[in-house]
Amino acid sequence: MLLPMLLPAAGARAERMDVVRITSAMRNPYTDDLAGEEVEVSAADQVRRLLALIADLPGDDMRRCFNPGWGIRARTATARLFEIAFCFHCHGARLWGPEVPAEQQGFHPFDADSPSGQELLTRLRATDQAWNNPR
Repeated sequence: MLLPMLLPAAGARAERMDVVRITSAMRNPYTDDLAGEEVEVSAADQVRRLLALIADLPGDDMRRCFNPGWGIRARTATARLFEIAFCFHCHGARLWGPEVPAEQQGFHPFDADSPSGQELLTRLRATDQAWNNPR
């Protein structure tokens, strides 16, 4: 049985989230930053919904490419809690950050084709509207 990705307990303290469109084609998958275009999500219901979708991602077999296109950075008003980079091609996510226990840090497989995986991708892509339609 494939287990779902576990969010760190610090997720309950997340007040804000940055959604990052990872733009570097030569990105090192082990880097401890999410480089790219970002949009802050600070509405509590949106933060909770994104975290709930991530928590609901079922497990899957991870493939090999790990070329993430999207990431999230969960934080409080003053501190970074954790980051997750998602590769929807290889069904892999990398979890790290100061509030992530050592046993949870690293790569986790997820089913990107599941309903929650597709909804997460749709919501991440929707943040693109903020970059493409500035006010």
